Amino acid sequence: MMIKGSCCCGAIQFELSEKPGLMGMCHCSRCRKMGAGALIFVNSDTFSITAGHNNITTFKAQPPYKYHRCFCSICGTALGEVLSGLDTFPINANCIDSEIEIENKFHEFVADKPSWLKIGDNAQQFDEHPN
Repeated sequence: MMIKGSCCCGAIQFELSEKPGLMGMCHCSRCRKMGAGALIFVNSDTFSITAGHNNITTFKAQPPYKYHRCFCSICGTALGEVLSGLDTFPINANCIDSEIEIENKFHEFVADKPSWLKIGDNAQQFDEHPN
């Protein structure tokens, strides 16, 4: 099974050789502002960038944040942590082009979500990162 994904303009393309293991929603102000609150977690050995590697720009985190965020330097699509180098990392679920069956398992930073946002699923909720 090959799962394909891309940025909005198509300059950056990637593939997953297996289904992501986990999906979660982040409600921190940083993820909300970057448009990447729906995250799927992938294993680095199943993820490959197939086009546009040179078009990926990294927004380096400043304390208290510790995770860098990548985005397309052409269209601005938030990609997640595609250049992190970790064994497992999150990518923006909205960048997946293939149909995959996955269900949201958690909401993190629920204490930071805006009052107008109503969570409509039964996924576990955490005020900060899950343990």
